[in-house]
Amino acid sequence: MSHSQEMTSRKPPGLRLFGGAGSLRTYQTLVLVLTFFAYTCFHMTRKITSIVKSALDPQTKVGFSHWGRLHVSNALNIGWLPFNTVDGSALLGEIDVAFLAVYSIGMFFAGHIGDRMDLRIFLTIGMIGTAVFTTLFGAGYWLNVHSFYYFLVIQMISGLFQSIGWPSVVAVVGNWFGKSKRGLIMGIWNAHTSIGNIAGSLLAAFLLKFGWGWSFAIPSLIMALVGLMVYIFLPVNPEVMEIDIDSGEFNCEKDTVKEPLLEPGQEVKHKAVGFLEAWRIPGVAPFALCLFFSKLVAYTFLYWLPFYISHTRIGGQYLSDAMAGSLSTIFDVGGVLGGVLAGHISDRLNARAITAASFMYCAIPALFLYRTYGSMSIMWNISLMFITGMFVNGPYALITTAVSADLGTHSSLNGNSRALATVTAIIDGTGSVGAAIGPLLTGYISSKSWSAVFTMLMAAALLAGLLLTKLVCAELKGKTSSNVSKDVADAEGTYSDEV
Repeated sequence: MSHSQEMTSRKPPGLRLFGGAGSLRTYQTLVLVLTFFAYTCFHMTRKITSIVKSALDPQTKVGFSHWGRLHVSNALNIGWLPFNTVDGSALLGEIDVAFLAVYSIGMFFAGHIGDRMDLRIFLTIGMIGTAVFTTLFGAGYWLNVHSFYYFLVIQMISGLFQSIGWPSVVAVVGNWFGKSKRGLIMGIWNAHTSIGNIAGSLLAAFLLKFGWGWSFAIPSLIMALVGLMVYIFLPVNPEVMEIDIDSGEFNCEKDTVKEPLLEPGQEVKHKAVGFLEAWRIPGVAPFALCLFFSKLVAYTFLYWLPFYISHTRIGGQYLSDAMAGSLSTIFDVGGVLGGVLAGHISDRLNARAITAASFMYCAIPALFLYRTYGSMSIMWNISLMFITGMFVNGPYALITTAVSADLGTHSSLNGNSRALATVTAIIDGTGSVGAAIGPLLTGYISSKSWSAVFTMLMAAALLAGLLLTKLVCAELKGKTSSNVSKDVADAEGTYSDEV
């Protein structure tokens, strides 16, 4: 098969049907939209369990609030075996950690595989698989399943399919977009994480009144439909569509293309990098470890914030499960702004490490204030939750997008274009280990004290910032040197003019 025939066979069927003769800008827009909605669906289905937790494991609340219905006794809401027992919170925490443990392990393999196969097919498999097993979790409601191990195994398999999503979408976007405004573009694009959390929270909370099984089934159906659109229309890279990324024009004759994220004139190499080789890329290890603690904080909020809100007096009142789930979306609204700000600031300063570390340090007082004053009133809770979400999700978004793409096309790779998915998987996979540990520890610690949980989160935020210290110093040193060189050049220019 000739190169041209091979490229034609790899074109998405929907684009082959319509001729596939779009411009570079058209394909870039299509890629952004499809990958945005694809990963929105991944997070939408991932968020469901945090909303359903309070329905599975209700606790007695006393009082009344005009903000929502209260549970006045366990007789009115008996929950679901085995989660409505004394150790229900711990069991839910174990399911969270099992999901995230498989997710983080699967991430490393997913990145390795993603650099070696068609990402459109790989991403579709991840989306359909996630939809099927998320539905099976909810099917426990209709099938009257009360086995802890049923829910545990289903979530573990779901985590395996979920791990395909992130390395795939970052690699596809990285193939199509250049480097100059990567932080801002990916900061805006990364809003899919928060939008998915918001959509999952609102949809699952709304469907709870029909039975918690529907909170899993309907979002899964939406994800399967979006997965079908990805398979039909997603162009993986410019080469598949026979476009020269430099000129934005069709190039059917050339057998090689220029990689958009590499330096001009640098030829693409297609040999995939090894796992250990990717770890040795400068900056990968410290950013991966930083993300370990950053995601520990972010995912503790992802899985436990609705539960925390519904079991904490706010203005002297308890909120209903549905109201708590809806209110928790404010954290993700703040996360959208945080991701965009972090990307924009890092582009303007050309300093990824300084930006990420600064946000993590600012998250520490934000966490303290939310725990201390968030219960005073609804407005205080909303305001402080928004600020906390902004500082917690900002560096998380920056590291998993722009930083991963930067390092996946690092100069040490000498033009190798096949490292994006692997590097993305290493960084996010390491972060996902922290994402697994945070919710697990919270399941145990929260039964003793929520203040202890927030102390753990503040310590994690501090460690995340400290791990970037060496990179921060290097960036500061680089900026100081460049400023000195500029001053010397200006002084020499002034002297020459005077002479």
